[in-house]
Amino acid sequence: MTTPLDGRVVLVTGAGRGIGRSHCLTLARLGAAVVVNDPGVGREGDGRSADSGLAAAVVEEIERDGGAAVAHTGSVAVWDDAADMVRTAIDTFGTLTGVVNNAGILRDATVVGTTEADWDAVLAVHLKGTFAVTHHACNYWRNQFKAGDPVDARVVNTVSGSGLWGNIGQSAYGAAKAAVANFTTAVALEGHRYGVTANAISPLAMSRMTEQLFADRAGDPALDPGRSSAVVAWLQSVESAWLTGQILRINGDMLTRIHGFTEGLSRYHAADGAALQFSEIGHAVRWLWDMFPRGLAGPLPQR
Repeated sequence: MTTPLDGRVVLVTGAGRGIGRSHCLTLARLGAAVVVNDPGVGREGDGRSADSGLAAAVVEEIERDGGAAVAHTGSVAVWDDAADMVRTAIDTFGTLTGVVNNAGILRDATVVGTTEADWDAVLAVHLKGTFAVTHHACNYWRNQFKAGDPVDARVVNTVSGSGLWGNIGQSAYGAAKAAVANFTTAVALEGHRYGVTANAISPLAMSRMTEQLFADRAGDPALDPGRSSAVVAWLQSVESAWLTGQILRINGDMLTRIHGFTEGLSRYHAADGAALQFSEIGHAVRWLWDMFPRGLAGPLPQR
């Protein structure tokens, strides 16, 4: 019996727990071979709550159900580790057809309370890690294309409400996720010519990174970490080849399309095409807000 992801080989980062683990189990159940990457570090990206056996445990779970998987314990923030994840997929399964950049850490603090080390650590995993894995995967696919081999590959990145709309105490995390959203667009534009699509998901779910935020909603099925995995699986499928450069938000049973930075419908023009003058900027900005009253001056979007 054929399954929707037969022949697909997908690398999932941050796959030992929560959302990443669910992605792996769903991908494998639908027929994909999976590279399960997780170094087993704690929520803050250090040795606290570390468990280096997480990736292997997910592999065992997949194999018990008849699926194919291999563990990888490297860090996405280490350039050579990211390259090795891609090589592991190719050496083990003969190819790589997709990546799911899910790895992340969290070191919440206000702007004035964030240290340089915390900022660098968060961006290293979320932003550099997403770039590093995607870079090595896209090099493999571009080389395939140049060699005349057909390419039908997928990049699925992970963003969040903090990256889309901002959040108090998450300047580093939000900045990294906003950058990942923009990076997704760049990969979509560049990868299209050699058979690669790139999209992102924004899942609202209970995980190690959100357990404090959703402490009052423990057990809420709408926050099950598996809610977004069917979307990820579809984005890794042949069926999704027409979609690229998009962000899909998953909130409980609801799927929505996120539109990025857009120009407002209201537009102020200086008189007679002249340059805008300092004296009229206050009036112009207030007029724009009156015509289209959404922004920091109004209510923030619900997380």
